[in-house]
Amino acid sequence: MNGETQMGFKKILIPADGSEFTKKAVEQGIRIAKLGDGAITAIHILDQAVYASMPMDSSVVDLYETMRAEGRAALDYVRGRCEAEGVEAVTELIEGSPAKVIIKMSAEHDLVVMGTLSKRGMTKILLGSVAEKVLEKAECPVMVVNASALEREGC
Repeated sequence: MNGETQMGFKKILIPADGSEFTKKAVEQGIRIAKLGDGAITAIHILDQAVYASMPMDSSVVDLYETMRAEGRAALDYVRGRCEAEGVEAVTELIEGSPAKVIIKMSAEHDLVVMGTLSKRGMTKILLGSVAEKVLEKAECPVMVVNASALEREGC
């Protein structure tokens, strides 16, 4: 592994979208980073599939700018939490396919920590699962944080 030591994971990748379930993953990633004096790279991926097939008009530009603003807010949240906990963090706003970007970046990290809603049935079939794709193809260990399970356990 890239920078793993006996003390823990040094380079932790956290995909962040600003949702509550991702915030639980951020907290877990920070805990792990603190255990091993690690650093966090937080990324927000502007999913090109959302707007790529739309004709470029003002509504698409507005959508794109809204998505960028939401991405910056998600990254600001991670940066703020890391600063509050004394964990080094860098943030990146990236365009692309979420699963592909995370898988590619996993080669440069020791651990990926990501959240999931734990979708089942038709929802999972119709929407697909970024977490599932990352679990299958990442080049480092992946921790998937199930926010609903953490809430049930009072974490």
